Amino acid sequence: MIRVSVSVGCIALLLCVLLPTAPVNAQRDEGTVAAIWDFNAGNAKDSSKKGLNGNFIGKPQAVDGIAGKALKFNGKGDGIKFPDSADINTGGPYTNRTVAALFNCDDVGIDDRKQVIFEEGGATRGLVIYVHDGKVYGAGWNRAEYNWNGAWPFAEVKSKRWYHVGIVIRDAAAKVEKDKFEMWLDGKRIAQEKGGQLHAHGDDIGVGHLNQNTVYHDGGGGGSDLDWFGGLIDEVLVYGSAFDEADFAELAQPLSVEANGKFTTTWANLKARRTDK
Repeated sequence: MIRVSVSVGCIALLLCVLLPTAPVNAQRDEGTVAAIWDFNAGNAKDSSKKGLNGNFIGKPQAVDGIAGKALKFNGKGDGIKFPDSADINTGGPYTNRTVAALFNCDDVGIDDRKQVIFEEGGATRGLVIYVHDGKVYGAGWNRAEYNWNGAWPFAEVKSKRWYHVGIVIRDAAAKVEKDKFEMWLDGKRIAQEKGGQLHAHGDDIGVGHLNQNTVYHDGGGGGSDLDWFGGLIDEVLVYGSAFDEADFAELAQPLSVEANGKFTTTWANLKARRTDK
């Protein structure tokens, strides 16, 4: 009997080691999805159940990306405009938020100008991800209600290379507190800064260009249909939950697939299964 008990215990221990377990720090809540634009159909349709579809300006081209299909923006007049959404800009206050995207910029230092990957909101409240002078920035601000002046963390990037970038508001309140705004790059958190919750912001949502007003690190950002992105953008998503390390590791997985020389359809299949959850 003792011999049997030991054997059973060993088997149980072995199964615990070998069987996959759900990551305990994953925070992605599918009930909070606001939009997923994967661009696999060559358009700006939302593949989540929210149906937040966008309209092209210019002629973004569908090409092979790093996660299935991507959109290629010419840096001169290609972009996407999205309607208002209670989950993104006209509801709130938003105490948790994740925005993330895969991007590959043709020239990260072209003409010393900004190149917008994603933006929502305007001069008073908003979020923006953009490339400028060899860096990718992720920013947030809420300059009314409780006066969060903003945070603009950044990381150096290179031209013609894929990156995964994300920004997060985590468990924020109506006051400025430390470690409430985060920036992630290639699955790793690279910055934690002061931040707070985001109140409703009516200015429009854009991908690949500045649709309507934002705030950059140097104080600029006023205007519409400006700051065009040149290069590829793939799988932009917005959630009302604050993603954690396991979530960003999954989203950045295409970078590992590309480095290992595997087919992009590998990630496309994984992505399709994930969005079916």
